[in-house]
Amino acid sequence: MEYSVTPNTPRAEIVSRGTIPELLLQAHGLDVSCYSDFFLASSFKRRLQSIPGASAEVLFNLFKNSRAEAEAFVRFLQIHHSEFFRDPLAFALLEQRILPGLANSKEALDYPEIRVWSAGCAAGEEAYSIAILLSELSDRLAIPARFRLFATDSSAEQVELACRGVYPASALGRVQQRHLDRWFTRQGDTYATAPELRRCVDFSLHGLLEEHSVSPSASIFGGFDLILCCNLLFYYRPESQERILKKLRRCLAPGGYLVTDESEREIVQASGFQSLGWPAAIFQAAR
Repeated sequence: MEYSVTPNTPRAEIVSRGTIPELLLQAHGLDVSCYSDFFLASSFKRRLQSIPGASAEVLFNLFKNSRAEAEAFVRFLQIHHSEFFRDPLAFALLEQRILPGLANSKEALDYPEIRVWSAGCAAGEEAYSIAILLSELSDRLAIPARFRLFATDSSAEQVELACRGVYPASALGRVQQRHLDRWFTRQGDTYATAPELRRCVDFSLHGLLEEHSVSPSASIFGGFDLILCCNLLFYYRPESQERILKKLRRCLAPGGYLVTDESEREIVQASGFQSLGWPAAIFQAAR
């Protein structure tokens, strides 16, 4: 099969004919069919721009003839990005309403434990942000709140970075000074999370499209009161989005919350989650 494009081939046409997924699958057995056409085409263009003087035809030939180049492109597709307190509105609602409400609801239970999953955690910034809020909430309560926080990513490299918990100063722009003073230690040009904060989070490998597992293995049964899955869904095809959302729905405890990126609001609502009507993309599973 010939994979012929020109430098002026429209971005949508590059994948509308199945060119990229078919080439990678047939030449190297690499399956990228889960990603959206738009994301594949955009990534192809960005990869092309990163190679000085390369044409689209040259890049396609590289994909076809070099497994190393094909694998590099697949890694290029795997977006791993997180930020501390990324969505200020969402984190304000978590701090002021959702997490205190969950703590109150646990008081009448025999085993009051707040269970949280940061899905697609990248280098751990989101997970540590939640750990800070839960730790400080627990400190304020007459009876400390019990919580377990799980964070997963499909990249072993990202999970290793998250476990280390060391970040450049530029990554802490949204961290309030009181949080910075209490939960971080400066080490030259970087900041390290406090050991007690790292102990709050169980980091592990997990792919949201994996067939054989529903929730992080360390969590055993899921039953999460809160799941965060932000800045991830819109990179995938609708059928892959639905598979991910079905998995998350199965993992939520009754009345549990799902937090996504604002740009993913319509995707989540179309899947049967109910928006809470707040100025942030926070949902509950439809009853």
